[in-house]
Amino acid sequence: MTHAAGKTITLEQKMALLGVREEDIIESFIRSSGPGGQNVNKTSTCVYLKHLPTGIEVKCQRQRSQALNRSLARHILLSKIANKIQQDSLAKQSFKAKVMRRNRPKPKGLKKRILEDKRRHAEKKFVRRKIREIEVE
Repeated sequence: MTHAAGKTITLEQKMALLGVREEDIIESFIRSSGPGGQNVNKTSTCVYLKHLPTGIEVKCQRQRSQALNRSLARHILLSKIANKIQQDSLAKQSFKAKVMRRNRPKPKGLKKRILEDKRRHAEKKFVRRKIREIEVE
């Protein structure tokens, strides 16, 4: 088994682990720019990948070889997808924790203070009543 074949196996395993299918990826090739001489001007070595379910886009033109750029682009895409999955799970966990904090019962002392403040506020309002309201009663 060659070194390149070993890399494709790990790439395929990583895709299977993340649940990314080849059908979900749009791949196109673009002419590169920058250093590389005539090779860059004649061949489309820049690789553009888009993962349809997540909408993540990757463009890779690091190497002069299209095959190397394809492999690099897939690795970059998979790392971005893994990062997005991790962020989503962290956001879900923090939301659950927030809901649990919000729904936990209040301490008795706090309840007492809240009720006392409400009673004091009601007394203030009672004292501030208009004279007409007092006469009608």
